[in-house]
Parts: sequence; C-alpha cells; structure tokens
Amino acid sequence: MAENKSKKPANTAFKQQRLKAWQPLLTPKTVLPTLFAAGIVFAPLGGLFLYGSDTVNEIIIDYTDCYKQNSSFNFLSTDLFSYKFTSENTTVVYAPSYKYEQPSNSSVGGTCSIQFSIPMQLKAPIYLYYRLSNFYQNHRKYVKSLNYNQLHGDAISEGEAISSCSPMAVSPDGKIYYPCGLIANSMFNDTFHVSYVGTPGGTTNLSSVTFDETGIAWPTDKKRLAPTTMDISRLAPPPNWANKYPNGYTADTIFNPQQDEHFQVWMRTSWFPTFRKLYSAYREGVLEPGMYQIDVVTNYDITQYGGTKSIVLTGTSFLGDRNPFMGMAWIVMGCVCAIVGVFFLGWHFFKPR
Repeated sequence: MAENKSKKPANTAFKQQRLKAWQPLLTPKTVLPTLFAAGIVFAPLGGLFLYGSDTVNEIIIDYTDCYKQNSSFNFLSTDLFSYKFTSENTTVVYAPSYKYEQPSNSSVGGTCSIQFSIPMQLKAPIYLYYRLSNFYQNHRKYVKSLNYNQLHGDAISEGEAISSCSPMAVSPDGKIYYPCGLIANSMFNDTFHVSYVGTPGGTTNLSSVTFDETGIAWPTDKKRLAPTTMDISRLAPPPNWANKYPNGYTADTIFNPQQDEHFQVWMRTSWFPTFRKLYSAYREGVLEPGMYQIDVVTNYDITQYGGTKSIVLTGTSFLGDRNPFMGMAWIVMGCVCAIVGVFFLGWHFFKPR
C-alpha cells in the first residue's frame, strides 16, 4: 500500500503566511495631518492648473448647419460659437459669420466659408482641430472593425477581411476594401484652408495662412503602418472614399497609410462621444489681429447620426490645450480633504477617544 503523502505546506515564511507586514493604525495623529497636507497640496496645484488652462486662447465654431445658408455671410447665434481670449486689452471682437456655396459637381461637397475675428496677437504654435459630437467611436463593434495585418502591409485573404472588418470587408464585385473596416470607412474628410481677410465680409483680398498638415500624428502610429503588398486589382477603396478615388485604385493612386497622417489621427479612436482631432498646425510666427476666414469643403455627412461638427482654433500652455476640468478637480479634492480634516479635528476635540 502506497504511503500517503502529506498535504501540509512547506514550513516557509511565504507558504505559512508569516511574511513581515506593516498595518497602519488610523489614529487622529496620523489621519489629520495627512488630510490637511493633501488639502494644502491639492488646492494650490489645482489653482495652478486652472490658471494654466485659462492662459490658452481658444475659438470654437459649430458649422453643422452651414449647408442651410445662402451665398451671403450671416452671423452665427451665440450658442454656436465660443471665444476665449486671455488679453483684456483687445479690440472689438465680431461674432463669426458663415456662408455656403453649392458644389459645382456632385463629386465634392459644397464650401462653407467661416469668418471670425482675432482681437490680439496669437503666437505660434496654434492648432486647428475638428470636433465631432454624438459619435461613439468607443463602440465595441466599431473599435474592432479593422485588420492590423492589412495596415502593416501584409496580404490578407477574403476570409480574414470578413472576420475582422465585417460589414466593411468585401465590395460587391468581390474585392477587399483597403483599408477595410468601419473605422476607415467613416474617416472624417472635410478639408480646411485658412486665410487672412482685410475687412469683415470681404472675399477679394484673401491672404493664405500656412497651416502645416504634417507632424500631426503620433510617431508610433506611423511606424506601425506600411504600404500594401497585395495585388492592386484585388483591392477597392471603402464606399465612403468614392469621391477621393472615383475610378478605384491604380498603381499611381493606391492608398498609403504610412503617408496619410489624417488617417493615422482618425484611426486612434476616442473614448468619448464628443472629441476633437488635430487637423493642422501654425508653427512659426504670430497670427496678427484681424479677420480670418476658414474655407471648409463639407464632404463629411453628420446628419445621418444626429451629430455636430465644429472647428477649434487653440493655443497651448504648459499643460497642453484648454482643460479647466483637471484644475477644478484638484481644487475640489483639496477642499474636500480640508473640510473632512476640520470635521474630524472637531470630532476629536469634542469627543476624544
């Protein structure tokens, strides 16, 4: 008969749970200083963060309904724009206005011309973002709808495309969409051009302002992408890219994800339904006070899902873009710690243990 083996754990500090440990004793002498120290640290830091956010100049203009306008400039209602400037010594700030020019043909969208005033010098860098609302990029089916191997340049089969990119995987004529998936198919495709305008409503003496559309994506995103190695005859552009590639792909027009930084920015999905993505940057010099115009070719349809689209022109601080939430959160946390500390101090004073 086999000898029964003992199931007793080995006599070690780890297996016998005899490791050295430290358990803090929550006494008034330890808790109260901690709460007051947290309040003293958090509140001033929150004030510093809030100050840094308030030093950022920012212009937000909603142009969702621009397509309903005529060919004459009309002022926007106050709920469609936001001006935040740091200087108190500014000249007159005009409400933004916009007009809409119908497209000359159906292959491109109409042009929404937006005029707005800048009352002070804005030093570079200045960033131009587009902002979308009610767009749930964090939906599980949407986030998973892409094929990393295809974006890396590898050849994939029709079955692989269907398993990872459905329902945007294969065209009706049996070609694989490149790039496949819902994310690529829904890529934002409005275009922006910034000009300086002499007077409000002027359209004849426009001076182009150079906003750079390179260097807007993360370098790590660019390194992960590569041109396709598949036979071009087996590939087709996504349905929503038809205006950009009306005749499909050729050797000269085949899409290269490594060179398209707007695509790289779009493929980094957002966590929230309202988000902004970088489009271009003004990197050198200053934007002088005066009237400016942004011409938007409105290719992107947001009416089908009930969202909005806006332009955001903003500077930066040592914390990045304007974001008062972080500063307010730190201030609130500091105040909460201080209030709780005062409460427990009073309790300890009047009802000591």
